[in-house]
Amino acid sequence: MIERLRALVLGRGPRMLFTSIVTGAIVGVVVAAVEYVTVDLLLETLETFDLWLLAIMPMVGLAAAALSLRWIAGGASSKTADEYISAFHDRNPVLPIRQLPGKLIAGITTIGMGGSLGLEGPSIYAGATIGSTIQARLGRWFTRDESRALLVAGAAAGVAAIFKTPATGVMFALESPYRGDVARHALLPALMASASGFLVSRALIGDESVVFLGTAPSLESFDLLGAALIGVVAGLGARAFAWGVRWAKHTSERLGPVLRVFGAGVVLGALVIASQQLFDEPLTLGPGYRALAWADDSEALGLLALLFVLRAVATLTTVVGGGTGGLFIPLVVQGALIGRMLAVWRQPSEDVSNLFPILGLAAFLGAGYRTPIAAVMFVAETTGGARYVVPALIAAATSQLVMGPSSVATSQRAARLGHLERRFELPITAALTTEIMTVPTDATITEFVWAHIVGRRATLVPVVDGGQYVGVAGLQEISAIERDDWDDTLVDEIARREVPAALPSWTMRDAIVAMERHDLEFLPVTDSEGHFVGIIDADEVLRLDQILDETGG
Repeated sequence: MIERLRALVLGRGPRMLFTSIVTGAIVGVVVAAVEYVTVDLLLETLETFDLWLLAIMPMVGLAAAALSLRWIAGGASSKTADEYISAFHDRNPVLPIRQLPGKLIAGITTIGMGGSLGLEGPSIYAGATIGSTIQARLGRWFTRDESRALLVAGAAAGVAAIFKTPATGVMFALESPYRGDVARHALLPALMASASGFLVSRALIGDESVVFLGTAPSLESFDLLGAALIGVVAGLGARAFAWGVRWAKHTSERLGPVLRVFGAGVVLGALVIASQQLFDEPLTLGPGYRALAWADDSEALGLLALLFVLRAVATLTTVVGGGTGGLFIPLVVQGALIGRMLAVWRQPSEDVSNLFPILGLAAFLGAGYRTPIAAVMFVAETTGGARYVVPALIAAATSQLVMGPSSVATSQRAARLGHLERRFELPITAALTTEIMTVPTDATITEFVWAHIVGRRATLVPVVDGGQYVGVAGLQEISAIERDDWDDTLVDEIARREVPAALPSWTMRDAIVAMERHDLEFLPVTDSEGHFVGIIDADEVLRLDQILDETGG
């Protein structure tokens, strides 16, 4: 009985859940600090500045972010949520903790000084990095299958802490790695970490969310046909926005840091001045909370459409400028603006005017990140209205169909890989054999036959010249030469040079395809300079498959 209790307390399951709770608590503290500095100190101070100073602050923020990424984060990229998704799909997921301070400072300066990105980006990155680091330190506690559990749990805690929405944190962390699937193996750790992060963050800075969406309308006001229409429009808008985000990321990588910061800063400054003149407020500045409040009171369809365009340009420009932040809140703002435009166009009742922006953000957010369940959950948690769920599901599902395969996250995969597909993704070094006998180019066929064909019963042998890979030779090549000519014919003359050599960076899928294309029982492997390293043997591939089956790897 005592042993059973000990196993229950000290087993892998309880240890994982306990570690998830600790991870969530640490993430909650970090995210609370980031939110306080960014929102309560920087953004609120920004509102007191004169217009000319507001116009230059985004450039200052981008410059500070670039310096932080370069000198504090050691040259890290500005990616946040994409880093989490990319690490999730790595075979050995690692997010260096040494880069976290620099990334957080970059996110704080980007958003706190007016960049049009969201705080959830740094929050997700912080959570995933903390979870990944704890997982690495306590690796002996967990199995290989649990290698991503704390990574996901930390990301869930980051979303829960910044939005005060624990269920949304869980669903977003599980849904975002895939366009049409969920990482269900990390569900329990994500639940525990999300709850822990939410509670700690709320205890430190209160339970008020950075986004307020109003309260739910009455059940009678639900317009399901309108929800489907919003889903179509939001899906089209999110598809165009996702294309813009991909273009912005690509452009950012091509530009030098000075041109990137200066050019984006000038555009963002011009947008601040333009929005001040148009709306009497600098609505393109910052994540977009003020834009949501302004749109909620506006009946001007033309100005709403113009704000939608200006906010999109501001977000894409911030991405081009190398700003550090997330796209969750920008997607929320764009979706709410679409819903508000449709509400004004339809001239509905007050209840439906409140409903349409909510459905718009659910559809736009769900389509943009390919996280429809998280989007609907976000609506339910931030409004406290379960009545939103049915029309939000319709809007989100419709937008998914319209969105197609697009996404704002470049590292997403379509779905989880099965056992066979996962093995195809393994590097060829998992089945590489290096202790291989080769035949030199200056050996005669007679020497080749006695040393390899007869002596080793080999039917195909790699041919090398001073360590440099040349090709392969075997029975097929020997059969074309008369027996009397064996002593005078060199292996160099019969070697099959069209047989490709794999590189260590290839996957098992690449190697198997090449072996089938050239009808080979093995595939030579060389380094980048063509020096022979070893081979990938078909028998070794089958043996690896058996080992993986037996070990669950």
